[in-house]
Amino acid sequence: MSCFLSNSSLGKKLVMSVTGCFLVLFILFHMSMNVTAIISPEAYNAVCAFLGANWYALAGTVVLALGVLIHFIYAIILTLHNYKARGKQRYAVTVQEPGVDWASKNMLVLGFIVLVGLLLHLFNFWSKMQLVEILGQHTNSLGYSPVDGAALIRYTFSQWYYVVIYLVWFVALWFHLTHGVWSMFQSVGWANDTWYPRLKCIANIVATIVFLGFAAVVLVYFLCPCMNGAC
Repeated sequence: MSCFLSNSSLGKKLVMSVTGCFLVLFILFHMSMNVTAIISPEAYNAVCAFLGANWYALAGTVVLALGVLIHFIYAIILTLHNYKARGKQRYAVTVQEPGVDWASKNMLVLGFIVLVGLLLHLFNFWSKMQLVEILGQHTNSLGYSPVDGAALIRYTFSQWYYVVIYLVWFVALWFHLTHGVWSMFQSVGWANDTWYPRLKCIANIVATIVFLGFAAVVLVYFLCPCMNGAC
């Protein structure tokens, strides 16, 4: 089984599909959690406290990190394999549409942008929240409690350059998901002439919901005086 997952092209695509599905579910959860910060900063902080340095949150963080690492490594392996086998065609598909999606031809580049954005996000939030709790500190480098996520959002998105960077990150994520969500179903054989357009539609809906949810938090905290602490 391990040889199938690591050596065969189908096995690699299956790993990409499983890890991709896991990451999409996490992104939807994380987006839903962040939207809470718009509705009630106090409720958002309560969620942050629940998902602090507790054993279940730490275990989830490790699993998530492994999922991202495996997904990224297999993406590079598959891309290199497809370059050798088919030149510049990066992702083999069983169903062709008129005009190949731009996202499907640039998934690795989009993946790098998403990864860089993730590293920045870890620096801005994880290192000032869960990591601070792990280290046993009561305040982070900004003087906030590690469970005061609303204050951290308020501080981060009071700076216009972070607003721009995060919005660019979300756009890259949108493109990545529009191809990735349907591709993970295609890899396990669900994409045929009937289901292909349906899966593309589902992928676009999921990607748009994720984009709008994350972007709303950034823009509301940047544009609304009461959210950014000016009231």
